[in-house]
Amino acid sequence: MHETALVTPDRLAQRMLAGQCVIVDCRFDLGHSNKGRQDYLAGHIPGAHYAHLGEDLSSPITAISGRHPLPAPDAFAAFLSHIGWVDSKLLVAHDDRSSAIAARLWWLMRYFGHDAALLDGGLDAWVRAGLPLEPGAVKSAASRVPLLHADAAMTVSTANVLDDLGRSSLTLVDARAAERYSGAVEPLDTRAGHIPGALNRPFSLNLDETGCFKQAEQLRMEFDALLQRRSLESIVHSCGSGVTACHNRFAMELAGMGASRIYPGSWSEWVRDESRPIETSI
Repeated sequence: MHETALVTPDRLAQRMLAGQCVIVDCRFDLGHSNKGRQDYLAGHIPGAHYAHLGEDLSSPITAISGRHPLPAPDAFAAFLSHIGWVDSKLLVAHDDRSSAIAARLWWLMRYFGHDAALLDGGLDAWVRAGLPLEPGAVKSAASRVPLLHADAAMTVSTANVLDDLGRSSLTLVDARAAERYSGAVEPLDTRAGHIPGALNRPFSLNLDETGCFKQAEQLRMEFDALLQRRSLESIVHSCGSGVTACHNRFAMELAGMGASRIYPGSWSEWVRDESRPIETSI
């Protein structure tokens, strides 16, 4: 992993002073889609721009898609231009604490061919470090719209997953909470359970009690225990809608375990078609 992919509040403050980064606040509440923006306007890291999960980090939902389809290259390029990002500056994403949403932006930057970083521990860590906040929206001069190309090799489709059922050339790792994976509850989607054969690794397990990522050695030990010698090239991360799947992808890379893939549609796309099989483990 690039040495700057996980930055501390103090290191971010240094980069800010040197004009070396563009900070993006990704706070978002799945139950209240405008709350993150409101919280941002009330107080954010000085100079940070806001990214809305549904508007900036996703494309419109369709009749066959999951809840957060990947943004089109031109739309994501327009967002980067709007926030003044240029390739010479590191994009640093954060949310409240867990990086659950920020990891999506980190992965999208990689998907479109550029480096990015996460603020370890999010806004909570910034505030704990005694660093300042400012209210209101941030305005900056737009940069040149970048020409982006998506790397399709970083993803798998619903058709890929369906074709692999029973063959096990793909190893799905589901980042949702255990009770959603098991089918005990389902607060967001139309059916409860998980894709047959998927393993469960709730993304919250990647963090310590402060909301910062665990050490690389600890993460590697935990993923090794889960994967049981399965090929790292087979790993595909999923979740409810392709967002927190990126958190497990980041954690595995932090652990030095290679560049695993993402299933962007995830559970919310899988259950669009009731003929697709599901499993429960209640």
